[in-house]
Amino acid sequence: MNSTMTKACDLSGKKVQFGNNVSKANNKTRRKFNVNLQSVTFKSVILNRNIRFSLATSSIRTVSKFGGIDQFLTKTKSKNLSQKAKRIQRAITVAQRKAS
Repeated sequence: MNSTMTKACDLSGKKVQFGNNVSKANNKTRRKFNVNLQSVTFKSVILNRNIRFSLATSSIRTVSKFGGIDQFLTKTKSKNLSQKAKRIQRAITVAQRKAS
């Protein structure tokens, strides 16, 4: 698998934004607004394994609000998810169908 390390959240799709530093004299210079990415490992109860993601801190709070990575991925549409998150989302749905 050839995946490049991007500065983007695996779950929300947040990535680097660009803007200006504006001085008191109204001089504008270009700058980057980086995402606060953290490497996080979640325990998937359904798949019975650990899953490592690169997430923005806001996404970490959202996952904990949903009650875990399994609940988050089952209730989330796959539009903003990375390829890795989409694969895990499919694996979770298949495992849930087999269990029921």
